[in-house]
Amino acid sequence: MRKHDGVHDPTPRLIRAVGLVRFVADRLLLVRADYQEAFYLPGGKIDPGETELEALHREVREELGVGLTGVGFTGRYRADAVGQGDGVRVELACYSGVPDGEPVPAAEIAELAWMTREEYLARPVTAPAIVALFDDLRR
Repeated sequence: MRKHDGVHDPTPRLIRAVGLVRFVADRLLLVRADYQEAFYLPGGKIDPGETELEALHREVREELGVGLTGVGFTGRYRADAVGQGDGVRVELACYSGVPDGEPVPAAEIAELAWMTREEYLARPVTAPAIVALFDDLRR
């Protein structure tokens, strides 16, 4: 039972999200929102009635100020969602793509970084889905 609401919720919540995989010279493009400690892929939650690709293009435009070309599906990850509470999981649909300009932090994005797997793992907070993605990118 969670202390804050007094009600036991046996069904973990699942957040459906999309993310841009931009992996160049062993470095992955990552962002950190101003309300998060962990870096994650540019992208975000899929709105009701929106396709994964529509959400990807919208989120990347909002967060990085760029459009995408050459978009292709790269994988899907299910993992614990960072900073969303106990029992909350994320299903992250990953797509590769090429920005049509220079990505810059916009909207709620506080930082943009290109990190190696080792640099990411050295961070104080990491997202399990991003660690799994890094592992797959190394293969």
